[in-house]
Amino acid sequence: MSDSPVLFAEPGARWSALAWGPAFCSIVLVVELLTGPVVHWFALALFALLLVGFTYVQISAARRHVSVELTSSYLRQGTETVELDDIDVVLPPADYSDGDYEPRKWETARVLGELSGVPRRRHGIGIRLVGGALVQAWAKDDDGLREALGEVLVSRE
Repeated sequence: MSDSPVLFAEPGARWSALAWGPAFCSIVLVVELLTGPVVHWFALALFALLLVGFTYVQISAARRHVSVELTSSYLRQGTETVELDDIDVVLPPADYSDGDYEPRKWETARVLGELSGVPRRRHGIGIRLVGGALVQAWAKDDDGLREALGEVLVSRE
């Protein structure tokens, strides 16, 4: 990759989520200390550790497969990178206000990032590549990515 500044980024998941499991186990520990004669030290520690382990795996996968990064030279969607020189145009968003619910051609195109579909809680963005192929980029903030992509492509011309 290049040393270009990042113009748009979504990490996929945040490492701060690792703290939720131990935080809930700590709350249960405090409740047990205040209300009862039995405190489950070992079980609470084990569950906190298990929750951290499972959460770590999920966060690692999300940061690898569902992250987005746009610089002035490339767009990275999960594990796939597209050079901006290969992008011809960013297509307008689908507009269903006219009552026409027929999907646009780009909505059925291949999804970037080696995924079978647009990840949950993300929205597709239609892109036409230089060779004429249609693909779908995606992001939680699809309007922000569409705007940033448009600015980069216009400044490139």
